[in-house]
Amino acid sequence: MEVERVQAIATLTANLGTIPPEFIRSDHERPDLTTYHGPVPELPVIDLANSSQENVVKQISEAAREYGIFQLVNHGIPNEVINELQRVGKEFFQPPQEEKEVYATVPDSGSFEGYGTKLQKDLEGKKAWVDYLFHNVWPEHKINYKFWPRNPPAYRKANEEYTKHLQVVVDKMHSYLSLGLGLESHVLKEAVGGDDLEYLLKINYYPPCPRPNLALGVVAHTDMSSLTILVPNEVPGLQVFKDDHWFDAKYIPNALICHIGDQLEILSNGKYKSVLHRTTVNKEKSRMSWPVFCSPPGDTMIGPLPQLVNDENPPKFKTKKYKDYAYCKINKLPQ
Repeated sequence: MEVERVQAIATLTANLGTIPPEFIRSDHERPDLTTYHGPVPELPVIDLANSSQENVVKQISEAAREYGIFQLVNHGIPNEVINELQRVGKEFFQPPQEEKEVYATVPDSGSFEGYGTKLQKDLEGKKAWVDYLFHNVWPEHKINYKFWPRNPPAYRKANEEYTKHLQVVVDKMHSYLSLGLGLESHVLKEAVGGDDLEYLLKINYYPPCPRPNLALGVVAHTDMSSLTILVPNEVPGLQVFKDDHWFDAKYIPNALICHIGDQLEILSNGKYKSVLHRTTVNKEKSRMSWPVFCSPPGDTMIGPLPQLVNDENPPKFKTKKYKDYAYCKINKLPQ
């Protein structure tokens, strides 16, 4: 059975001014009805070139507690490395669908990897306006190159180069976030698997949508990762839920967007906040983003760190294997 891709649906509906009913969100999710249009808070911006590590730790810790999301500037990843990652990712989505289907996800494989459209169960049976490509980029033993596009030819080099730089940033984030909890710098990295931390890249491709007021690219969710580091293209669309409102996240060019994921919320016993976010779509332009989900190996036990639990602060979360947490999350089962 041929899978219907959103990119193909977008082409068919471009001149009709309508979208199929399965993409029309309920009133409580529709972006035109739920986006806040008053004064919106700015996402925290953290300059990693700040000469005072103490200040950086304080800013990151406050952002992780208050927002669960922040932007990093002067992060050390050269602009040309990010631009090349984006160039080759954009090129993957341009050829005819049959060329992309070579990399399609394998149904019931238990793996996200590959080219696909529908990711999670939707309790209302609705679909999101997005196609995507998933593949692991680190560690080496987790990489399956059959899901890495062979065209454009520079795809592999661009992704390997970005991953090499990204690991430095992720290590810094775990270190600063540890210090922000009053712990030694190595604690959080070790808790999420140390050097076995798994990096899963996703390219989101949101085609132009005739009725962007009715649809969502990605529905409201928190990431089940430890950390997610994301670069978008120039088309806005990320929304963050804060103070009972959905608001547009304003993006600084060449910044990295850092999301606190569920595993850091659990390890910090709720001190750090896993950010609730979603993606809107655009009528005229394709939006794209490149999140990398940094997650523990499946058998890693994750629970509130003992250093953060006492009689006044009992554990707020269960301790369980990461793979069991992920299974419950994906299948919308209670944790």
